[in-house]
Amino acid sequence: MATLTLTVEVTDTEQAALLNDLSDINEWLQGAMDGKKSNCWKRMQQEWTTKLMNDASFTDSIPSNQADFVALITARADYLSRPDKDAAQAASLAAMGE
Repeated sequence: MATLTLTVEVTDTEQAALLNDLSDINEWLQGAMDGKKSNCWKRMQQEWTTKLMNDASFTDSIPSNQADFVALITARADYLSRPDKDAAQAASLAAMGE
């Protein structure tokens, strides 16, 4: 995966409203994203460490660094990203309605 650059569009009106509370919109946005990345990493690490420890077929060591851990997890056949989970759930609900 390549580095992802995100762009947020803010109208003049929205910018004025944000600046009523924030001294630096970009700084706040970067901090919010840093917090979200950290929380998502912690949840992924906790969820998958437990799954790996309970998987009798997994006998390798669990990587101690983030990049190797994420690579291991996302390469597994039982891994689903959030969009994949949402699509599977929607398909399941659709099948139930048939």
